[in-house]
Amino acid sequence: MYIRQVYNASFRSWKYLIIPGLFLGLMVLNFLAVKLLDLDTNAIIKSEIERKGKNRFLVESLLPLAIGLVLLLFWVKYIHKQSLTSLTTSRAHIDWKRVVFAFFIWGILSSGLILVDYYTTPEDYIWNFNSEKFVILALIAILLVPLQTSFEEYLFRGYMMQGIGVIAKNKWVPLVITSVIFGVMHIANPEVDKLGYIVMVYYIGTGFFLGIITLMDEGLELALGFHAANNLFTALLVTADWTAFQTHSILKDMSDPTSSTAASIMIPVFVLFPILTFIFAKIYKWRNWKEKLCGVVAPLPLDNYRIIEDDIK
Repeated sequence: MYIRQVYNASFRSWKYLIIPGLFLGLMVLNFLAVKLLDLDTNAIIKSEIERKGKNRFLVESLLPLAIGLVLLLFWVKYIHKQSLTSLTTSRAHIDWKRVVFAFFIWGILSSGLILVDYYTTPEDYIWNFNSEKFVILALIAILLVPLQTSFEEYLFRGYMMQGIGVIAKNKWVPLVITSVIFGVMHIANPEVDKLGYIVMVYYIGTGFFLGIITLMDEGLELALGFHAANNLFTALLVTADWTAFQTHSILKDMSDPTSSTAASIMIPVFVLFPILTFIFAKIYKWRNWKEKLCGVVAPLPLDNYRIIEDDIK
């Protein structure tokens, strides 16, 4: 139901190529520039941070994606004639309780893991807390990080998932395509350069996890909450000199990234994400896994088109 509700009088497959095409084109150009010009992304980030400061650099990194969210929602509403609700969920209204639940369960779990690692290997961390800088960081992160993560969710698990699903007329093709592209989007991150392409397993695996819970739950709410918590708590709690997020966080990871670091990053994909999926499945009583993940996407009955148009108005 979540995918097929974009069937309406204004649906045209070519419209779904423009926004993803522009976004992916920028990602490809960025990656090619890094590789062909042999750029050191980590050195560039350090240079920019030294010149601007961490908080200003964070704002400049997040703001384009926040603006991208506004533009995407504008495009969906006025070009596709689709409501924000139908882009977000198959329910009559957006379920904010789901967003909040996913946010806090992953926020608590991920924060707990960071604290466990801090107390078991304290030599890998230094106390990085500066109250004045942290307060500014918190304000920036609370305001912009959810917009950044929401842009990615609405683009990949919302806009592209629905558009590709209707074009392919099934659910597994958009699940695979959006998950892989979501992972590849992070290929120019400095941690990939530091740890190697093995870390792409984490990014693509995260894409599959978010895609699966979106399809099974018939909406984006759980993915929106999880993604916001993942980036927000990371930005506030721990940073490192070799990651994309370099902030005035409470802790700073001083360990030298090794193959064991890359292996530990895989733990969420193969252990925590399946556990979280199981918890969501039990709470929200998910059924018909095969149909929801691999089923056919058929047009809505004609009466539903009028419901969608009324919802837009």
